[in-house]
Amino acid sequence: QVQLVESGGGLVQAGGSLRLSCAASGLTFSVYNMAWFRQAPGKEREVVAGITWSGTSTNYADSVKGRFIISRDNAKDTVYLQMISLKPEDTAVYYCAAPNRALSALAMDISAYTYWGQGTQVTVSS
Repeated sequence: QVQLVESGGGLVQAGGSLRLSCAASGLTFSVYNMAWFRQAPGKEREVVAGITWSGTSTNYADSVKGRFIISRDNAKDTVYLQMISLKPEDTAVYYCAAPNRALSALAMDISAYTYWGQGTQVTVSS
């Protein structure tokens, strides 16, 4: 019943920008922490960014700090990932994720997340 649908991926040159969106349904979105993950070919899925239910706290992987911004609009049941200064190593399928229940702590580990979107491809050319 929970659905997460990502959009906004595409092909961009190095140094360019993209904004990903994740539309959620089937859960009380405003009480759930959310996260973005990515998975490159041959690599494990890794966390990119997380955001608390209220949007007041965020966390980022070291590799994207200063370049990516996670945000949310609870009125629209949507979480965003603004990506700037993109690098070829950012190329991956990007996934939106939600935990199996509302958590007070912002988890940055894949084991905390139960619900996943289908993913959106981001390709950064050099």
